[in-house]
Amino acid sequence: MSTNIDETRITRLIVSSFAQDFLADVELDVAVVGAGPAGLTAARLLAAEGHKVAVFERELHVGGGMWGGGMLFPRIVVQEEAKAIPEAVGVTFEDAGDGYYVADSVEAVSKCASVAIDAGARIWIGMAVEDVMIDEQQRVCGVVLNWGAVQQAQLHVDPLAIRAQVVIDATGHDCEVLRIIERKIVGARLETPTGRIVGERSMHAASAEATIAELTVEVYPGVIVTGMAANAVSGAPRMGPIFGGMFLSGQRAAQVAEQMLGQ
Repeated sequence: MSTNIDETRITRLIVSSFAQDFLADVELDVAVVGAGPAGLTAARLLAAEGHKVAVFERELHVGGGMWGGGMLFPRIVVQEEAKAIPEAVGVTFEDAGDGYYVADSVEAVSKCASVAIDAGARIWIGMAVEDVMIDEQQRVCGVVLNWGAVQQAQLHVDPLAIRAQVVIDATGHDCEVLRIIERKIVGARLETPTGRIVGERSMHAASAEATIAELTVEVYPGVIVTGMAANAVSGAPRMGPIFGGMFLSGQRAAQVAEQMLGQ
């Protein structure tokens, strides 16, 4: 092993590589906010079609709720009709019968992220969206970023902006991007039953899984909602650690984004 290691050379390599890649992502086709199963699926499928896609995750890890499985048992369940989506990235399943399939959550997260990167999507961790960019028609045209650690420390640090033709809110239960829109864009009306964020209902997995893909829509001009955020925005139930709907919703978000980019 070489002993000729220069600490400042390591610093230069990290900073220059980061700066080069980050500046390349200042203009995107699609900005995905949240690196859970729906966000990673949408990013992978869009990148595979040649679109310039980046995922922004405020935590220092990807995978959303998949890591913890159910109550920290690292397993997830997927139903028959959704299984092909994670299988396409190499996730292996145990057939539990009656249309239920069980996967190791660590394998699922790792392969979903790895194949999304291989498809061309860039994943940025530790970056939180604190605002959106809007144009003259109040259409969302990008996201405003800060470090997740800056948010947690409640420091006053000015953010940086990323332009994107389409923004996908894949932030889970909190619907973070759409809450920013509700709070900051005067007169904003969402495509929900009330025109506002309704909030998720108590667990009813069958209902939640049945509605999540159809609720994956452009819910505000320039913004698609996917994953648990789609159910939460429109007042549908939560579903717990069955993840088929998340994958189906991510697939649907990619389809909606393709239509928007083609307009």
